[in-house]
Formats: sequence, structure tokens, C-alpha cells
Amino acid sequence: MNDMKFISFASNYYQYPIGKVISAALPVQLKKGFPLISYIDQLSLTNHGKACSTSNLKKSAPKQAELLEILKIKVRLNEKDLNNLSPNWRRYYKGLIEKKLVKKDRVINNYRVNQKYIRPSSGPDLNSEQANAVNTIINEKKFKTFLIDGVTGSGKTEVYLHLIKNTLKNDKQCLILVPEIGLTSQFINRIIKRIGLIPHQFHSSCTENEKFITWKAIRDSKAEIVLGTRSAIFSPFKNLGIIIVDEENDVSYKQQEGFRYSARDLAIIKAKHCNIPVILGSATPSIESINQCKKNIYTKLQLTERAGEAKLPSMHLIDINKNKTKDGISDLLLKTMNEHLKKNGQILVFVNRRGYAPTLICKSCNHIEKCKRCDSRMTVYQSKNSLICHHCGSKEKLKTSCHVCGSEYIALGQGTQRIESALNKHFSSEWIMRIDSDSTKLKDSLDKALEAAKSGTAKILIGTQMLSKGHHFSSLTLVAIINADQGLFSNDFRGSERLAQSITQVAGRAGRENKKGQVLIQTEYPDHPFWETLFKGGYKNAIRLILEERKQTGWPPYSYIALLRTESHQKKFTWEFLKKSKLILSSNNSTIDILGPVSAPMEKKAGKYRGQLLLQSNNRKILNHCISSFIQEIESKKITRRVKWSLDIDPIELF
Repeated sequence: MNDMKFISFASNYYQYPIGKVISAALPVQLKKGFPLISYIDQLSLTNHGKACSTSNLKKSAPKQAELLEILKIKVRLNEKDLNNLSPNWRRYYKGLIEKKLVKKDRVINNYRVNQKYIRPSSGPDLNSEQANAVNTIINEKKFKTFLIDGVTGSGKTEVYLHLIKNTLKNDKQCLILVPEIGLTSQFINRIIKRIGLIPHQFHSSCTENEKFITWKAIRDSKAEIVLGTRSAIFSPFKNLGIIIVDEENDVSYKQQEGFRYSARDLAIIKAKHCNIPVILGSATPSIESINQCKKNIYTKLQLTERAGEAKLPSMHLIDINKNKTKDGISDLLLKTMNEHLKKNGQILVFVNRRGYAPTLICKSCNHIEKCKRCDSRMTVYQSKNSLICHHCGSKEKLKTSCHVCGSEYIALGQGTQRIESALNKHFSSEWIMRIDSDSTKLKDSLDKALEAAKSGTAKILIGTQMLSKGHHFSSLTLVAIINADQGLFSNDFRGSERLAQSITQVAGRAGRENKKGQVLIQTEYPDHPFWETLFKGGYKNAIRLILEERKQTGWPPYSYIALLRTESHQKKFTWEFLKKSKLILSSNNSTIDILGPVSAPMEKKAGKYRGQLLLQSNNRKILNHCISSFIQEIESKKITRRVKWSLDIDPIELF
């Protein structure tokens, strides 16, 4: 495939300078000037050296004799190997060269590809749905987009593994994309066990040198299997045979800063350019992918049953208006947790907020501690005795009394740390493990935590979205969702879709083997129609109704949108730019709808004032042409020097 053709498409579609797209596609080491081909010193024996005996040399130059003996065994060695076998070789090799026993050359430094083969194990037999999915994809010899819509625990990974095996059998390369680094170790272990090959990794936890070596291995077709996050989509494959995008609905596939591309969408374009199949997999497919299947643009392959004897968990609501709660945990939930622990079950408590509590509020005057640089509340971190802003990183010492009236402050709401503290009081004899981005900052800490979780030794897991998808916890029998209500009243049109996905995914961690699973959801709004929709018809019914709503209101996928974001240290410059932009866009095309300008919901962030314009059209080409003309015109205006602005094509986050 022509990589420049792919990069050019990405630049044109996402309205981003092609030079910056090329820069994003290249490894850091290459941009720093590291050569693609490097050279290294090598020592090798001359004919005279091969015939020479070391016995006489040992008397006059024992160290030279020692080096010569090493070379007689190996014949030739580069400087890396010499450093390991004879660390002081540089002191003695010149004498051997003068005696014409050894010669030194500069040779190409061939990088080492760490891809070892081991004996693979045979996996479980495929059921009829899995076998149909595998055969359908294998029989497709050209480009096509397949959506594997499989309930949680239905064995989507088994389908992937069979497709990878078939691709390798045809001497082709495989690219597997996952949304988060936390999902890589599990996938790697499955590939090693079943394929017998250690995959190359390409994500932010790899060092820049590791990514450079992998990038070169991909380019030289030495990397047979590549597992990475979104940036891996720009890797320079020459012999690509299949692309697999796991958890295709995940918002992490969309880059939110700088070059705002969707790795999922670009995976489809890359597969089209290479004329190969691309597989999108999820238990909760995105509305966009479901709509493409309805239009017969994608081919849907369904996995409706859990693998083996596992059954989907039962789901129940806990009305916290009637059930007393303390620190966010109801008495009924505590009782149920005790029952599961007595039966040696494992429990996952899902809390999608980090820290101890999201709000510090005065008991008397209701004053709330806010960030000085953002329009946001400071999050309480009791263990650190700190207040931290999750948006700009500002940090202050935790306060005990209100600076307005002097009364006592209290922590309001629940974060992962508060739930951990509360559960430690009730279950002091159990191993309780919190897994969030705060507890897994150190290298390898996430892998170690997941290992303890999957082994079942940690009996109570407390986690955020990091644990909600992709992981297989064989002992997990109960999932408790603490703060589900925050998604019921979202001001984003995607709010209900995200909530349905989140609950379905985290619920799917329970009962994945021979133990019955249960899901308890705490809510203040048990009569909200969302619950009846989800419980009676599952995720598919929820998405069907959401699609109908989108069609009536004209939101994607029934229209195309772009978001113009602007920020400045002075509010007036933000608004001047947005008003000028709206005039230019309106004059370029009268058929697109322009909503705004409006302030961002969090208007002030990190000391900058933010605003936005939303552009909407029923025609993608018209929208992109209008934006392209706008960019050419606005870049010549002086106002652009006073603001920072960006365009987000197909935005995932509107607010």
C-alpha cells in the first residue's frame, strides 16, 4: 500500500496539515535524526588469524590471545557481542590488527526482532456461530468491513485467533488494535498461548527506541503480528493481510488533541487501500457501525451465546431512596456482597470517578471549593491530604474549614478511594484492590494488579472504565454499579448510548464461566424509562430506540458534524474569532447548519476561555468543502494570532 496515499486521505478528511500528519505517523527517533540504517564495528579473523596458534601469543600478549580465541570460535563478532563476551576488547584488538590476525569492518547494524516461537496449544472447538464468522471472513478474499456483534463472553477473541492463524498461514501480517494499554497483556498472553508467537507491541508504554525497532520491523515485514493502540494504524505495513479493531465502539480510538483522527475509521480506509478484510468487534457496537450494517455497507456477524456453559448475568436495580446508604454503599448491596463472598465469589464494584470525593462543600453556607484555573470542582484526595483538579492538574492542600464562613467542610459524593475506604471497614479480612489510573501509574503496576484480579486472589475489585471491558475474571460473580445515574441526564446526544454501553460492558464481567453472575445497579431514579428499555430488551433494544430518536432529531449517523473549538487567555478574543468564523462559514455555504457560537460547558480551563461552533450537514462532501474553504480564508486573518483553534471532524466529545 502507498503510505502517502493513506496519509493524504487522513490529512484531507480531518482537515489537518499534511506535514503534521506525516510527523504523527513517524516514530520520534526518526524525527530526531536517528538513521534508518545504522552501522556498527565488526571484528573478523583473517586467513592468517584462522591458521595462527594462540599458544605463543599467550606468553607475550595473553589478553590478545584471549580475544583471538573468542574469535576463533565465532569467526566474526560485532561490537555489541564483543562487549558482552570481552568487555575490554577495544584495548587489545589493535595489536591483533597490526599482526594481521584480525580485521575491522563497518557493517550494517541489523536490529534484532524479538519475536520467538513456542509450541502453541489447541484451543476450544468453535461453536456454530463462531465457525460461521471465521469461515465467512476467510472466504472473503478482498476488502470488506465485518462487524462481529457478540455478547460479552461469546468468544470474539477465539474468532480473532483463528483469523490470525489463517493470515499467518498465507504469509501476511496482522494488525490488532485495542483501545487501551490495559487490554494488551491479556491479548498478548492469548496470542502466545494459541499462536505460539510473541506479538510486537506499539503503544505509549513502549520506549521510543522499542517503537522505532517495531516500526522498522513492520516496514521490513519482519513483524508478523502487531498489537497496538490507535497510533499503530500509521505503521508502514507492506504485506498486511487483516486488521482487527477490538472494542470498536470505544471513544479512546478518537485522538482528542492535535491531529484528531479516529483509528477505527482509518482502519477501514487502510483496509480498503490494501484490499483486505477489516474486523470490528464489540459486545456493544457503536450506533454508527450498527447503522452501516442496516445499510448493508458492513456485514454483521452475530455471536448470541456465551462460550461454554456460561450464562448472561441477572440484572437488578437498588432504589437508594428506599435503601439506606453510607459512603455511597447501600445496606442491600453490602448484604449481597457478603452472600457472594461466602460462596467464594469475586466482586467488582464499578465507580467511574477517581479520588475520594468529587466535591468539597461547606456544611453551613454550601460554598464549594473550585479550581482557580478552571470552571470545575476540586476533587478530594484524602490519602494525599490534597485537592486536585482533574482538568488542569492544579493541586492544593486539603482544607478542613470554609474560608467564607469558617464552618466545617465535608466531602460530597463517591470516588474510588472513598469506596475503597468504606469497604475496608466492612470487609477487613478480604483482599480489596482498587484499579484506576491513580493506583496504576508505576510501570507494570497495571499488569500486576490485573494478574491478582484474574487469579481470584483479590476478592473485591474497585475500578473505573479500565475494568469495564475486555477482561476475563473467571471467579467474578457480582458486579455492583455505584453511580450510574450520572449518565441518565447527559447534555450530550450520545449520553444514553454511552450509558447503555458502559453498563452492558461492566455487567458482562460477571458469570463468565460456570458460576452464576449477578449485577446490582444503585439508582435514585428506578422509574426512569432507560432502565426498562435496557432490562427488557438489552443493549440492542436500547440502541434501536436511540437510533429512532437520532433519526427524528437529525443527529449522527443521520447527519455529519464538525466542531470548531477556540480558546484564549482573554474571553473577548475567543468570541471575536468565533463570530468572524461564523460569518465566513455562512458566506461559504448556506446549506450547512451552524449552531453557536456558545461557551464550552466548562468555559474556563487551565486559565483559558473556551467557546465553540457546531457545524452540521446532511452531505459530508459539502461540509468538508465548506470547512476547507473556511480554513484557507481564516488563516489569513490577524485574529488567529490571538487564539488557539482546532477543527474536530466527526467529534466524539461535544462538550
